[in-house]
Parts: sequence; C-alpha cells; structure tokens
Amino acid sequence: NCIKKNTPEGIGKALFFKIIFFFIAYFSYVYFAGSFGLFKAVSLPPRILLLTTLPYALFLFMYIIKLDFVKKIIANTSLSDLIGLHIFRVLGFTFVILAVHDALPKPFAYLAGFGDLITAVSSIFVVSSIKTHKSYSKTLAKVWNIFGFVDILLTAIMANVLTKISMDTGAMGVDSLAKFPYSLIPAFAPPTIIFLHVLIYRKLKTFA
Repeated sequence: NCIKKNTPEGIGKALFFKIIFFFIAYFSYVYFAGSFGLFKAVSLPPRILLLTTLPYALFLFMYIIKLDFVKKIIANTSLSDLIGLHIFRVLGFTFVILAVHDALPKPFAYLAGFGDLITAVSSIFVVSSIKTHKSYSKTLAKVWNIFGFVDILLTAIMANVLTKISMDTGAMGVDSLAKFPYSLIPAFAPPTIIFLHVLIYRKLKTFA
C-alpha cells in the first residue's frame, strides 16, 4: 500500500481526493458563512468577494493550474469542449430574476444576467463552427472569448461600484449576493469563468 501511494498514479489519486475535499469544505464554508451573516456587512470590496471570490481565484491560478494531472486533463480537452462548458452561464439569468423581484439593482442585474445568457447561447454556435471546421471558427472563438471575459470583469467592477454607491448614499447594492444560496454565485462563478477563459485563450494560441 505504501508503494502504491508513492507511484504517480497513487499521488494523482491522492491529489484528486484532496481537491474534492477542498470543494466540499469550500461549499460548506460558503453555506455556513452566508447563513450566519459573515458576508452581510457592507464593505469595499464586498465581503463576499474578499472572503470567497479572491481566495478561490488564488487557489485556481496558484495551485490547481500547476498540478500535473490537471495539466494533462487540460491538454486532452478540446477547444470546443472548453467553450461548450460555458453553457452553464445560462444560470446567470438568476440576476435578472432577482432584479425583477427588486433584490438587485436593475442595471447591474441586466448587464450580468444578459451578458451571461448571450455568452452561454452563443457558445453553441462557436462550438458548432469549430466542429464543422468553418474557416472563421478561430476568429469567432477569439471574439467570443474576449466578450465573455470582458462581461465577467465588468460584472465584478460594477459590483464594487454599486457597493461604493450604496455605502455613500444608502442606495440598493449587491447585498442579496451575500445570502445563501445566492452567495454561491460570486463564490464560485467569477473565478471559474475567468479560469476557463484563460484556458481557452491558451488553446487558441495553438489552434490551427
């Protein structure tokens, strides 16, 4: 057993289970912290970003991306599959639903929600162009990747701007996103989305 643990396969499995454990622990942290109001206080940057989004982003870019078995997974994942993963961004329409129920400022919610929706739906056409070997597929993928990346950055910037306005004037901010289950959106989505866009950018550099 000791020998098996020290083999590359054994080490890979050990890291895999450590990562799974991290995500379970992280989900639990977001759940309990949100339930007990740890992210509730209005601050700049918003506590939900400072205590979840930032640490998770560092975990992805300082640790996960450097693991050998993760590098192998990325290497064996096609460009179309990486782009296709963005279909999950249809969940961003949650922002629009929250705005309709006056739980988020409408300009922020519409930018974030429809931006995610456009990125998700358009990814279907980008994937199709790649799989059918269209001459414009690489250019289309580049434009799509830039759009999706800028969209998530603008959402993060607007969250901070609205928090500042909320602190200065008492206007509605993004406080709803500090409550569970909505806290899962800033806790997981922005770093994951940016991570995928960076991987897609890398794939595009070698895509013929």
